[in-house]
Amino acid sequence: MTSKGAAMSFSRKSYRLTSDAEKSRVTGIVQEKLLSDYLYRIFSSPDHGTPAATSRKPLNFHNLPEHVDQLLQVDDEESQGQVEGRLGPSTVVLDHTGGFEGLLLVDDDLLGVIGHSNFGTIRSSTCVYKGKWVYEVLISSQGLMQIGWCTINCRFNQEEGVGDTHNSYAYDGNRVRKWNVTTTNYGKAWAAGDIVSCLIDLDDGTLSFCLNGVSLGTAFENLSRGLGMAYFPAISLSFKESVAFNFGSRPLRYHFGKEGRLVEKESSEWQLHGQPTVLLTLAHIFHHFAPLLRKVYLVEAVLMSFLLGIVEKGTPEQAQSVVHQILDLLWLFMEDYEVQDCLKQLMMSLLRLYRFSPIVPDLGLQIHYLRLTMAVLRHEKSRKFLLSNVLFDMLRSVVFFYIKSPLRVEEAGLKELIPTTWWPHRSSREGRDGQEAKEETTEERQRRRAYERGCQRLKKRIEVVEELQVQILKLLLDNKDDNGGEASRYIFLTKFRKFLQENASGRGNTPVLCPPEYMVCFLHRLVSALRFYWDEYKASNPRASFSDEAYIPPQIFYNGKVDYFDLQRLGGLLSHLRKTLKDDLASKANIVIDPLELQAATMDDLDEDEEPAPTAAQRPVQALAIGGALPLPRPGWLSSPTLGRANRFLSTAAVSLMTPRRLLSTMEKVKVRSLNVEQRTREDIEGSHWNEGLLLGRPPEEPERPLTENSLLEVLDGTVMMYSLSVHQQLGKMVGVSDDVNEYAMALRDTEDKLRRCPKRRKDILAELTKSQKVFSEKLDHLSRRLAWVHATVYSQEKMLDIYWLLRVCLQTIEHGDRTGSLFAFMPEFYLSVAINSYSALKNYFGPVHSMEELPGYEETLTRLAAILAKHFADPRIVGTDIRDSLMQALASYVCYPHSLRAVERIPEEQRIAMVRNLLAPYEQRPWAQTNWILVRLWRGCGFGYRYTRLPHLLKTKPEDANLPSLQKPCPSTLLQQHMADLLRQGSDVAPSFLNSVLNQLNWAFSEFIGMIQEIQQAAERLERNFVDSRQLKVCATCFDLSVSLLRVLEMTITLVPEIFLDWSRPTSEMLLRRLAQLLNQVLNRVTAERNLFDRVVTLRLPGLESVDHYPILVAVTGILVRLLAHGPSSETEQATSVLLADPCFQLRSIRYLLGQPEPLAPGSALPAPDRKRFSLQSYADYISAEELAQVERMLAHLTAASAQAAAASLPTNEEDLCPICYAHPISAVFQPCGHKSCKACINQHLMNNKDCFFCKATIVSVEDWDKAASTSATSSAA
Repeated sequence: MTSKGAAMSFSRKSYRLTSDAEKSRVTGIVQEKLLSDYLYRIFSSPDHGTPAATSRKPLNFHNLPEHVDQLLQVDDEESQGQVEGRLGPSTVVLDHTGGFEGLLLVDDDLLGVIGHSNFGTIRSSTCVYKGKWVYEVLISSQGLMQIGWCTINCRFNQEEGVGDTHNSYAYDGNRVRKWNVTTTNYGKAWAAGDIVSCLIDLDDGTLSFCLNGVSLGTAFENLSRGLGMAYFPAISLSFKESVAFNFGSRPLRYHFGKEGRLVEKESSEWQLHGQPTVLLTLAHIFHHFAPLLRKVYLVEAVLMSFLLGIVEKGTPEQAQSVVHQILDLLWLFMEDYEVQDCLKQLMMSLLRLYRFSPIVPDLGLQIHYLRLTMAVLRHEKSRKFLLSNVLFDMLRSVVFFYIKSPLRVEEAGLKELIPTTWWPHRSSREGRDGQEAKEETTEERQRRRAYERGCQRLKKRIEVVEELQVQILKLLLDNKDDNGGEASRYIFLTKFRKFLQENASGRGNTPVLCPPEYMVCFLHRLVSALRFYWDEYKASNPRASFSDEAYIPPQIFYNGKVDYFDLQRLGGLLSHLRKTLKDDLASKANIVIDPLELQAATMDDLDEDEEPAPTAAQRPVQALAIGGALPLPRPGWLSSPTLGRANRFLSTAAVSLMTPRRLLSTMEKVKVRSLNVEQRTREDIEGSHWNEGLLLGRPPEEPERPLTENSLLEVLDGTVMMYSLSVHQQLGKMVGVSDDVNEYAMALRDTEDKLRRCPKRRKDILAELTKSQKVFSEKLDHLSRRLAWVHATVYSQEKMLDIYWLLRVCLQTIEHGDRTGSLFAFMPEFYLSVAINSYSALKNYFGPVHSMEELPGYEETLTRLAAILAKHFADPRIVGTDIRDSLMQALASYVCYPHSLRAVERIPEEQRIAMVRNLLAPYEQRPWAQTNWILVRLWRGCGFGYRYTRLPHLLKTKPEDANLPSLQKPCPSTLLQQHMADLLRQGSDVAPSFLNSVLNQLNWAFSEFIGMIQEIQQAAERLERNFVDSRQLKVCATCFDLSVSLLRVLEMTITLVPEIFLDWSRPTSEMLLRRLAQLLNQVLNRVTAERNLFDRVVTLRLPGLESVDHYPILVAVTGILVRLLAHGPSSETEQATSVLLADPCFQLRSIRYLLGQPEPLAPGSALPAPDRKRFSLQSYADYISAEELAQVERMLAHLTAASAQAAAASLPTNEEDLCPICYAHPISAVFQPCGHKSCKACINQHLMNNKDCFFCKATIVSVEDWDKAASTSATSSAA
C-alpha cells in the first residue's frame, strides 16, 4: 500500500502493503529498470531508442559482476527497514483465520475470494494508521459488493457489511453509491474486469476511490484518527460474487500523480558499453537476474511487458524469432527450476490478462496476448514443460480458447461496428413451414442488410482471435516434436483425459466444473484443429478416411485402452459387462478378461458400502467412484481471477491392455489388466507392427482399413464427451438472448399499435406510451448488438457445421457399434445422448439465421438418426432408464415435425414394422406415456375434430413456447398407420394384449384425474385462504392429457381395424367392446352432468389446468362412438348399439349434451339459468366439419330410437338371476371346476389379469355358457 507524499503523489517504492526484506530484491526500482533496459539493449528493436548515456566508466569482464552487485546493493540498502504507518505481517493477504464473517471461499494464494453466503465480509491481515496507502481490487463479477476500509472494532453480520457500521467506509459500484452508516450516490457503475483502486490518506483524513485509473473524487473526509485507530482493507460481497486483491505483490495496474493521472516510468540511466562476447556477458548477467525472474512481480512488470512490446511492434515472424532466442537463453543460462518458475509465472500473468482485459473494438488486447502465448508455445522445450506441468494442471488452458461476451455494448465498440440495428419479427427456430413470414418493407430490408453487414464486420474480427486459438491448439496437438522425449500430442492426451474426468465427476458439484461457456469455445477450436490433422494424415495416407467419414471404432469401448471413468455404458456398469459378456469378448474380439480383474471388481462391489474412506492408492481400481468418500478439492482456477495454485485431480485408474509383443494370430487371445492412464506410452496408443494400439480387439464386422492416427481417435472421443458434459446445456442457455429480443420486439409492436389507437386528447397516456416505446427501442438496440456477438461466437455457420460434424460422427459410431451385436452394450451412453442433443441444438438453437435444411446431406442424416431412434428405443441391449427415456422422448419429438416424420418413413420397411411392433407392446412394466404420445402424433390430423394445433379455449392466450413439439401442426403418417393396422390384424395376441393395456391405463388415468379434481374443488370451496399445490395441479392436468391421448389411440385403432371390436368371431372382441363401452359411459357421465364437479373445476380456470376443458375429451369420445355407431354394416352397428345400451351406466342425456340439447327436467326441478352457456359441438365450426356434425346427429337419432325400443322390449329380471359382480347383466357363465357364476363380461375381463375365482380363489380351468332355463330342465329330468 502506498503512501502519498506531501505533493499528493504516490511513492513508487512504498506503493504496496508488502515490505519484507526479501521483497526488496524483488520489487526494487533498480532491478526493474536494470532488467528492462538490459533486455531492450540486447534485443533492441528499430522503434526502441538507445537509453541515455551516463558518465560511469565502460564496463568489462573484470568489473561487470562488481558493478551489478553494487547496483543491486544500492537498492537493497535503500529498501531496508520497516515501512512506517503499517502493522501486520510483511506479506499482506486476506485474513482467513479470524478476520471474516459468513461463508466465503478464499483462493489458495489468499488474494481471491468468492461469496458463499448472503453477505459475507473479510478483511486483510495488515492495517495502516499513518500515511497514504492504496490497494487494488479486480472485479470479476459485477454484483452486489461493498469495498473499502474498516477498523478492527467493526462488527459485521449477514445483513451489515463494510460501510454499514461506524468507522467502516465502502464504495458500491453495483448500486453506484458510497456507504458509511448512511448512503449517498457516488462514482460510476463497475463491470467485470474493472479495477477499483482504494486510496486512504491518514495524514489529511480523506478516503477516495478510482475506477480503471480514473478518480471518482473524494468519498469521505474527517476520518477518525489517533490512538487505536487503524484501518484494514475489507470487502463485503453477496452470494457467488468474486474479486481478487492486489496489495502490491504484483505490479499495480494504475499509478497516480497529483491530479490522479497515469505517471510514466522514469527512463533508465544504465547502459552497457563495449562489445564483449555475448554469451560470457549473459552468463554474468543471468547469474544475478535468474533469481529475480522467478518472482511474479518482475515477470509481470518487466519480462512480459518487454515480450508484449516485441509482439506489438514486430511482425509475427520477427516476434517469434526474438521470443525463441530469449527462451533459448533462459534454458541455457538458468537452472531448470528457475526457468520453470519463470515460465509458470509468465503463463499465469498472460492468462490473467487475457481473461480480464476489456473487450476493445478490434480485440487488439486479446490478439496480442494470444500471439505472445503462441510465440512461447512454439518453443518446443517450453511447450512440453508448460503442457506437462502448467496447462490443464494449473491454469486450465481452456481459458485461452474462450472469447468472453462484453457486458456493455459500449465496451466492445459495437455501436460503431453495428450502427444500424434490426431484429426479426417472429421466431422461427422450428416449424418454418407452418409459419407465414411477414413481407418486409423497403425500410426494414435496408435496416436488415445494414445490420447484417455490421455483423459480418464483427465476425471477421472475432475470426482473427479464433484462428490464433486454433493455432495454439495445433501446437499442443503436434506429434512430430518427439525429439528427446514424448511428443506434445501424447502429453496433451493425458492431461485432456484428466480434464474430462474432473468435469465428468464434478457434475452436480458446481465449483469443480469448468465453466460451460469456456467448454463451448474450447470444443469448436478443438474440432478445427482435429479436423486439420485428420485431413493432413489423409493427404499422406490415401487408404485413410477423410474427416467427413470420422467415427470411433467399437473396439475402443471394450478393449480398455481408453478410460471412461464411471460413465454409464449402454449395458450397465463396466464390471458387470465384463463378467456377463466375457465369452462374447473372447469369441468376437479375441480378448480375455484377466481373472484377477474380475475378482477385484467383484470384491469392490461387495465392500463398497462398508469400507471407510481410504486414499486413492489404497482403494481398488474400480472402487474409486467419483462422488464417493474422496473429498473434492475447491479449484481456485475456476472461481478466482487470481488463478492461484492448482487444485488436485481425483485419481481414477484407467484400464488398458497389456499389449503383446508379437503379432497375434486370429485364434490368440489378449489378456486385459489395469494400467494407469499416465503409464500409457505412444506405443499403447498408436500401436506398432506387432499390435494395433487403441484399435486392439477389432471385431469381424469392422473394416481393416485405417481411419486416421489412433491418437486423433482419442481426441475425437474426448470431444464428443465434452459436448455431453456441458456444451449442449450452454448452447440452450445462450438462446435466451434471442428470446429476449423476440419478447421486447413484441412489446414494442404492441406499444406502437397502442400509440396509433390512442386518442390524441389523452396526452397523459400518449406520454407514457412514448416513454415505453423509447425504453423498448433502446433495449432492443442493445440486445440486437449483443445478439450479433452471440451469433458470431456461438451460433455462426461455422459453429453449426462443427456441431453437425459431431452429429454425423456419433451416427457413424452408433451404426458401427450396432453391428457388433452384444458388444454394443459397451458403448458409453453419451454417444446416443450427443446424437439426440446435437440434432436438437441444430434444429432449435441456430435459427432463424441458419437453417439445418441448408446443411450438406441433411436428408440422409435425418434418415440415419430416425433409423437409430426407431431401432434402439426398445433395444434390450440398452438397460439405462435415463437413456431409454431420452430415446423415447427423442422419437416422440421426431414424429411431430413433417421433415423428421418423412425421415422415419424413409427407413427400411422391416425397421419401420419393428418400430411399430415395439410401440404396440403391452403398456405394463414400461414407460407407456411417451409410447402413447408417439401413436397419438401418428394419428393427429385424422381423428374426429382432431385437426387443431392449439385447443380452442387457449387461442387467446400466449403459449410459453410456440416451438414445443405439442404445438406443431398435425402431420399424420398414413404409412405407419397402415403398419399398425397390419400388425393388429395379423397377430392373434397383439391386439388383445395391446388394447387391454390401453383400457387399463385409461381407467387408471381418468380415475386419478377425477380423484384429484375432487380434492381441488374441496380446497377451492373452503372459506379460509388455501393454496392448491402447483405440483398437484400439474399431475392433475397430466392425467387429463393422458386420458385424452389414450382415447385418441382407441379411436385410431377402431378406425383402422374395426373388426377387433366388432367381429365377434374373434374370441376377445365382445369382451373388448364391453370394456370400451363401460369406460366411454363413465367418461361421458362424469364430464357431461349438469353443474357437476368437472364443470365447476373448468370454470375456475386455475393456473396449471389450462388444458382441462370439455372439448378435447368429448370430441375424442365422440370420435369413437361415431365410428362404432355411424359407420360400417348394420350388423356391426347393431352389435355395438346393444353393448352400449346394455351397460348400466349408459345415459342418453350424455349424447344429447354433445349437441347442446338440454336434459329433460325432472318433476319439481328448477329451470336452468337462462344466461348459462351450454357446450355444443356445433359451436366449433372451425374445428368440426359439417359432415362430422351430421354423423353425430345420426348417431343421436339412432341411439334415441334404439333406447326406446330396448326399454319397451325389456322384461323385469329376478335379482337372483343378475350377475353378483356387476348387477347389470344376467348370469351367463359358470366357472369350472368350482361352479360359481357371473356374466361373461365380468369373467372375461377378470381372466385377462387373474386366473382365480372371484369367490373361492380356486384356479379356473374353463368357463362354460350357462342358461337358467336349460339348467332347470336338465335338473328336472335328472330328478
